[in-house]
Amino acid sequence: MAKRIDTTLDKARIRRLALGDTLVTKMDKKIEDLKLHSSGKVREIYEIEDDLLLVASDRISIYDVIMPTAIPDKGKVLTQMSNFWFENTTDIVPNHFISNDVPAEVEGRAVRVRKLDMYPIECVVRGYLSGSGWKEYQETGSVCGVGLPEGLQESDKLPRPIFTPATKAELGDHDENIDFERAAEIIGDRALMEELRRVSIEIYEFGANHAAKSGIILADTKFEFGSHAGAEIVLADEVLTPDSSRYWPADEYEPGKTQPSFDKQFVRDWANAAGWDHNPPAPELPDDVVAQTQEKYREAYERITGKSL
Repeated sequence: MAKRIDTTLDKARIRRLALGDTLVTKMDKKIEDLKLHSSGKVREIYEIEDDLLLVASDRISIYDVIMPTAIPDKGKVLTQMSNFWFENTTDIVPNHFISNDVPAEVEGRAVRVRKLDMYPIECVVRGYLSGSGWKEYQETGSVCGVGLPEGLQESDKLPRPIFTPATKAELGDHDENIDFERAAEIIGDRALMEELRRVSIEIYEFGANHAAKSGIILADTKFEFGSHAGAEIVLADEVLTPDSSRYWPADEYEPGKTQPSFDKQFVRDWANAAGWDHNPPAPELPDDVVAQTQEKYREAYERITGKSL
């Protein structure tokens, strides 16, 4: 049995922070006053004292390519939904959340977080057979080295959630699915990788059970983790959002085909039908696709959190 790795990081303090007890003064800085740390497909990250400010834009990317058309309020959905899950998963694993005190011009779409040493692995958990997992299963009968029963259909529920890690791609490149052994080699610590797998599956199961109460299926998701003094595993980035997850309406679920979704799979499906080859430049999104995608993000947020944006 693998050793369990300590994930404690002053959980009482994290709980207070997640619930809004920010313990910091109201921020009066502007974005232009902060140093840009890095920029990704969707987020800009700024340095603020010893912490980071994560700002979620309204950009949308599919197949690791940024689309030229933004989805209004998408960044707010990503930030607020992540905050909801950070608040509700602190009993499973500590996270990087510090405060919602941010510059006024990015209020609602930004969060102040701890600076972590990030692990170079995306921790993907699948409860259903879809996307790249379905494609790999058709070719090999397995996903990332995890053998699955014969005869499964697209979108079938798996006998149990499986852990299927991936490498983190540089901007413009594609993530690569890998097996557990390769992930352990990249991390350099098999026991740590086993604990990352355990924690990832536990968060997925918690999220799936909660979403089910709102009539939503959490088909799969991906997590990112880092470490901080006092904690070897800290949940970071975004959590169980429509960008990092596949959410399906339970009342429309029908195995054997691609499912309607609350996430950017809707944009993927449109782009594929339009004949795009997944390479830059990406096509502009029609107004109706933008409007429907915005509505799907909002609906997922409101049904899962019970709040209005």
